[in-house]
Amino acid sequence: MDEFRTNLPEFWKAIGQTFYIVGISVVVAGLLGLVLGLVLYATRPGSLLANRPLFIGVNILVNIVRPIPFVIFLLALQPLMLAVIGTTIGQEATTFALSIGASFAVSRIVEQTLLAVDPGVIEAARAAGARPLSILLTVVVPEALGPVILGYTFIFVAVVDMSAQAGLIGGGGLGSYAVTYGAQRYNWPVIYITVAVIIVIVQAGQFLGNFLARRALRR
Repeated sequence: MDEFRTNLPEFWKAIGQTFYIVGISVVVAGLLGLVLGLVLYATRPGSLLANRPLFIGVNILVNIVRPIPFVIFLLALQPLMLAVIGTTIGQEATTFALSIGASFAVSRIVEQTLLAVDPGVIEAARAAGARPLSILLTVVVPEALGPVILGYTFIFVAVVDMSAQAGLIGGGGLGSYAVTYGAQRYNWPVIYITVAVIIVIVQAGQFLGNFLARRALRR
């Protein structure tokens, strides 16, 4: 514990890096994934903006990227990281990879959530003369808002987990702190404290997500 107190400034820095990585990644992945999810939902055969070639292309891309384990994805993405942000390590590299990787998971969650919307609501909007894009944005998305928020809460938890995994290759944040000051020095209290902080972050995010979802469902 004496060593932990000595490295306390690095611990607080790691927490700040984790919030930076997770915060930006969730926002960027949330926006990119929302767009991809809307495209998947709207362009599938029989949907509002049916476009079979576009649906097949985006669907295949999501199916290819989404199952790749994050650590492998992080390594595979390094040439692109180097070209775009000029580095393959640190919090910027981790944020870049997380933003791209998580967006594909978000897209599938958004698509599946929108598919659960009552078709009767959509038909009623069509009968009222609403255009397909208007139905998508003003009827389908609001109807699915509560479940979508829960889906984003799940993604938040996953991104926290993946940000910690990035610590294995110097990705910054609590993962890197646990590896550098814990595992490499056989300092198990440091690892346990880091795990406890990650659990607190996840629980706080889960609580907020559940609260917002309940508010959306009650509107």
